[in-house]
Amino acid sequence: MRSDIEEKVIKPPVKRVTSGKIFKPSKAFLRKRLLQPTVAAVIIWLITVLAFIGMSFVAASAEPENFPSAVQHINAWIGPVSFWAIVLNMIWLIPLLIYTPLYFRSIEFSVKAETGETMPEVYVKKGVITDTRKHVPFRTITNISSRAGPFDRLFNIGSVHIETAGYSGSQQKGPEVKLEGIVFYEEVRDFILNELRRFKAPYVTGTEVVHPIEEPVPRMKGLDDEILITLREIRDILRSRKDK
Repeated sequence: MRSDIEEKVIKPPVKRVTSGKIFKPSKAFLRKRLLQPTVAAVIIWLITVLAFIGMSFVAASAEPENFPSAVQHINAWIGPVSFWAIVLNMIWLIPLLIYTPLYFRSIEFSVKAETGETMPEVYVKKGVITDTRKHVPFRTITNISSRAGPFDRLFNIGSVHIETAGYSGSQQKGPEVKLEGIVFYEEVRDFILNELRRFKAPYVTGTEVVHPIEEPVPRMKGLDDEILITLREIRDILRSRKDK
């Protein structure tokens, strides 16, 4: 039995996962997360001001005795309305802008082990108040996709979405794990997809067509790669003897 096959796929303990080949999101992801709520706050302020102006003209036309001039009403109240719209936005925007850099520094991803060998699971760590660490074994992954929204394309980043059998079958919506804010997100997606094919085919990204390959020896609980390889070698020997 070849010795290189034994070290082809490893399953390290948690300590090796957390101290292995860890990578973080790009700093562009932090800028994106800071820009999104800022843009949302500006849009809310703009909608509030425009709504006030529109309601002033409607009120002036509907009740001219109470609102003789929409322009005068707007000039008198546009300042306070704008000010309080900004104040109310700052109540949620400032804590979010403080929290976002802390959250960004807490994020860690890994798809490789300390030795550089392929690791049969995806590791994700994130959270400030609650420290969440997820280990998603490759054997549970049912679907992999990549996504780059408008803000992502603005900063040249993207994300990899990973769904599993147990998670997708529950009431939860969306992927179980997201590797966010990655510049090389397509490479990460393809890397995981290629490693999945080492275990069992087909694994596809949704649009890719992969013809299924029948396994000579069916996988069962308790059968690892080494046992499967041994069984296949025995089968090949028996077949060669039968042919002779």
